[in-house]
Amino acid sequence: MPSSTDRSRTEQSRADGSRTRLIERLMEQFPHVPREAVIKEDLLRGGVAFDESALSDNEGGDVKPKSYFIFSFDHGTLPELGAAALRRPPEEIVLTGGPYELRRTVVSVRVNPASPYRVAADDDGVLGLYLDDRRISDVGLPPMPDYYRHTLENGKSVMEVAPTIQWGYLVYLTVFRVCQYFGAKEECQYCDINHNWRQHKAAGRPYTGVKPVEEVLEALAIIDKYDTAKTSTAYTLTGGAITSHIGGRDEADFYGQYAKAIEECFPGRWIGKVVAQALPKADVQRFHDYGVQIYHPNYEVWDRRLFELYCPGKERYVGRDEWHRRILDSAEVFGPRNVIPNFVAGVEMAEPFGFTTVKEAIDSTTEGLRFFMSHGITPRFTTWCPEPTTPLGKTNPDGAPLEYHIRLLDAYRATMEEYGLSSPPGYGPPGPGRAVFSVSSFMDSLPARPDDVQ
Repeated sequence: MPSSTDRSRTEQSRADGSRTRLIERLMEQFPHVPREAVIKEDLLRGGVAFDESALSDNEGGDVKPKSYFIFSFDHGTLPELGAAALRRPPEEIVLTGGPYELRRTVVSVRVNPASPYRVAADDDGVLGLYLDDRRISDVGLPPMPDYYRHTLENGKSVMEVAPTIQWGYLVYLTVFRVCQYFGAKEECQYCDINHNWRQHKAAGRPYTGVKPVEEVLEALAIIDKYDTAKTSTAYTLTGGAITSHIGGRDEADFYGQYAKAIEECFPGRWIGKVVAQALPKADVQRFHDYGVQIYHPNYEVWDRRLFELYCPGKERYVGRDEWHRRILDSAEVFGPRNVIPNFVAGVEMAEPFGFTTVKEAIDSTTEGLRFFMSHGITPRFTTWCPEPTTPLGKTNPDGAPLEYHIRLLDAYRATMEEYGLSSPPGYGPPGPGRAVFSVSSFMDSLPARPDDVQ
C-alpha cells in the first residue's frame, strides 16, 4: 500500500490543485508540445490509480487486461496493488475530450494507488480520468480481442505467449523472461525484469521463462486467424540479455531462431523487430538474414558516467564506446532508418548520481540524439517508470520532473528537424490523435505527414 508520505502528497495535490496548475503551466510554456503529451507523460512517469469500477475481469471479461509483457511498469509490487492485483487493470487506456479537448491518446497503464490521477466511473457508469478531483477526460478501454478468447492446445493463453500492445498494433514476444545480467553488480539499475518474473511466479500466475518456438508460432497463427482487420502490424522479439548460452545458442541465434521461424511461416504478415544487445556486425547480419526488418540495440542512457553506473553488466561485457560503435555498424546492415535504439528517459536525473538540473539532463540527452541522428539513426525512448524493487526506483519514487519529459519532447522533435529525419518505421502513425505507441509520447509529438502513415 502507499506510504503515509505518498498519501499526504496526493491529498495535498488534490486539496490545492497544484498538479493541475503544473500541467497547465507546461502546456502554456511549451505550445509546440501537444497538450495530450503533457498529460500522457505525467501518467507514464507517475502512474494512475484505478477505482474498482475501472478494473478488468481478467481474461474472462470484455476488456483486454494488462499482460505484464516484460517489466511490471507499476509503482508497487503485486501485493501492494490491492484489487488491481486480482482484477487486472486494462493494458492501456485511451483519453479523449474533457476541458483540454484532448485528441485520441493511447497511454500504457502504470498502476500507482497513490497517484493524483484516478480512473473512475461517474454516476452514469461512464469512465473518466480525474485529476485533483476534476474530470479531465473521457476514458476508453481496449476491447478484448477475439484471439485472446482462444487457447493453445496445451491450454496456455495467447495473452501469456503473444500479448498485443499499442492498441493491438504490436505483438510483443518476450521469449526469454529473465536476464543473465544478474545481481547488483550486473543488473541495469532501473530494470525490474528479473523481479517481475519472480513476483508473477510467486503469485502463481502463468509466466513462461523461455517460450518454445512452437508455442509462439501457434499463438501467432491464432492471432492471424482471428485478427481479421489486420490491426496487428508488427512484432517485437525481445527478452533479457544473454551473456552465455540458452539451449546451446548465443543471443543472436537464440532470438534469431524465432524470427526465422516466424518469417518462414508468416512471410510478410508483420514487420519484424528485434530488441537485443548491441552485437557484433556478423551477429547483426544473422538477424537481417533471418528476415528481421528493424533492430533495436538500446543504449539506455547517453552520459558515460551514468551508463557505467546504471548499466554495469553492459559496461562490463561490452562497454559504452563499443556499444555505440556496434550501433553504427548495424546501420550498415539494416540501413540507418531501421536501427532504432531506445533510451530510458528520466534516469539521467535519478539521485544520487544523476544531473541535478533539467537543463543539464536535456543537454546531455540531446548530445546523444545529435550523435545518432547525425548518422541517420533515429533513437526513440521509453518514459522511465520508477519501479520500487529497482535501486533507482527505491531512491527516486517520484521519477524525473515532468518538466524534464516535456523539454525532452521539444528537444527530440527539434533535433529530428535539424537532421531532416521523420518518424521511425514500425511504430504506427505519428501525430497527436493518431499515435498508438503507448510507453512514451514521442510519436504523439511528431508531425503527422502523409509519408509517415504506417
